[in-house]
Amino acid sequence: MLNSNHQSASAENISPLPRHIAVIMDGNGRWASKRHLPRIAGHKAGVEAVRNIVQECAKRNIEALTLFAFSSENWRRPKKEVSLLIDLLMTSLQREVMKLHENNVRLRIIGDRGVFSQKLQKQIEAAEFLTRDNDALVLSVAVNYGGRWDLAQAARKLAEQAVNGLIKPAQIDETLLESCLELHGLPEPDLFIRTGGEERISNFLLWHLAYTEMYFTGILWPDFDVDAFRDALISFTKRQRRFGQTGEQVEQAKGA
Repeated sequence: MLNSNHQSASAENISPLPRHIAVIMDGNGRWASKRHLPRIAGHKAGVEAVRNIVQECAKRNIEALTLFAFSSENWRRPKKEVSLLIDLLMTSLQREVMKLHENNVRLRIIGDRGVFSQKLQKQIEAAEFLTRDNDALVLSVAVNYGGRWDLAQAARKLAEQAVNGLIKPAQIDETLLESCLELHGLPEPDLFIRTGGEERISNFLLWHLAYTEMYFTGILWPDFDVDAFRDALISFTKRQRRFGQTGEQVEQAKGA
């Protein structure tokens, strides 16, 4: 794990790049507080940071980007802030979905949608349907999502299949469980980024982050610009990913 101090990030040739990046976008509220603004102003500023990072991922041919926008625990926040966040989600969907579609980005919303209004659920479904065939970048936005919830709902699906005789309990393995998770079909994240200075994963993608490289930075999310993103990519290129092997084995495989 490495904290960023803005390394030299001017080089455009960064290799190897992660196939899939997961991000906890932390620090919107503190960004606003520092400027004596309401917290929602920080969340609105964070939307611009999202736009910049999505564009950079598409430019670099990164396959997937998963953003933690609203966790299942965020309902504990003040009701007014939660309401404003949901309104911002609806507004952002309306404003951004056509831009995503024009740039060949596929949008997926992951999480428990059952708590949202019918209007918002239909809006999410329409955005996903519009972009379903796009293949430049898969943008997954986690809304009312929690890693424990994801595992529980996957276990429930498998239990229902077993009760209905579709599978036998002995058939349940990692592959079958993964097929019931929200991010099924995507490669596991290679790089996890958390802004805002905290160094924990906060119930995000508990299954998927088993071998992910962690990158933490004190930069608040609205200030996380393209240069800061490149710093994270450069840090990733310096990691040796062993997946249980020794360093010597990894180097030998590279030279083979």
